[in-house]
Amino acid sequence: MPERDYYEILGVARDATPEAIKRAYRVLARKYHPDVNPGDKKAEARFKEVQQAYDILSDSEKRARYDRYGNAAFEGMAAAGPRTGAQDFTFRFGEPGFETVDFSQFFGPMAGAQATEDEPAGGAGIFDDLLGRMRAGRTTRARTGRSTEAHLRIPFLTAVRGGETTIEIQRGPGKSDSLVVKIPPGVETGSKLRLKGRGEPGAKGAPAGDLTIHITVEPHPYFQREGRNLLVEVPVTVAEAILGARIDVPTLEGTKSLSVPPGSSSGLKLRLKGQGIPAAGGKPAGDLFVVVKIVVPKHVDEAGRRLIEEFSRRNPYNPRAGLW
Repeated sequence: MPERDYYEILGVARDATPEAIKRAYRVLARKYHPDVNPGDKKAEARFKEVQQAYDILSDSEKRARYDRYGNAAFEGMAAAGPRTGAQDFTFRFGEPGFETVDFSQFFGPMAGAQATEDEPAGGAGIFDDLLGRMRAGRTTRARTGRSTEAHLRIPFLTAVRGGETTIEIQRGPGKSDSLVVKIPPGVETGSKLRLKGRGEPGAKGAPAGDLTIHITVEPHPYFQREGRNLLVEVPVTVAEAILGARIDVPTLEGTKSLSVPPGSSSGLKLRLKGQGIPAAGGKPAGDLFVVVKIVVPKHVDEAGRRLIEEFSRRNPYNPRAGLW
């Protein structure tokens, strides 16, 4: 059965750029990977076909020979074409990782000439050398274990401060491992932690694969995060906003006292320097921004209402002036 065209296998044009070839390969490799299609022999065969096509087309030298000779460049004698000097022979053996042998290095520019008494045809020791290369090419390596992924939800304060947590990793039906994971300070939702050698074990004593943990940070009751800064909304009374006040506000290190300046409006941000995400990994500490929120009482007695009306008459002010 004739082999398909490698460009056709990857679905790219013959003048495709290396970047286009790589993109096409990644899409097809993900689609037909055995881990995505367990037990699907057709997908497995297609995956090997894609791997072989990419092995040829991603190597500029191999691709040039393929463009020149086609599949024959890697399956035996090269297809007929231009020659310079010595005969141009190639041979391959094995599966992905095969070695290509250039026979011209053995036969030299006089390949095909008649044997003489001093120089036997083909040169002495050619095939012993070739067989040695073939044996080396067939050397197999134990397969590294498959890399795996897991998802982990952590509390907001653990993500901010760093710490340790435990994660259960499924290793098969009814089997799991409990791993202690160190959380670096300042991780966010979407962060990835790579644990080398914590994936599936390798075959015949080969190294285990890696484990990639995808982090999701749980929301906090009152802290919000913006980069390395934290925001906290703090309610104040009408009197505190108008007259100014000293209030207690929450921080990662406990409550701290903060001055609210007279005439503060809702939405005003007051900064506490260095009270945000702690410094870590060469990154400086962030800041904590206290957002003022004026809260009015739901019920006001008659005397209070008259005082508010008097206040309004004495201090006329239109907060919507200039908006339209």
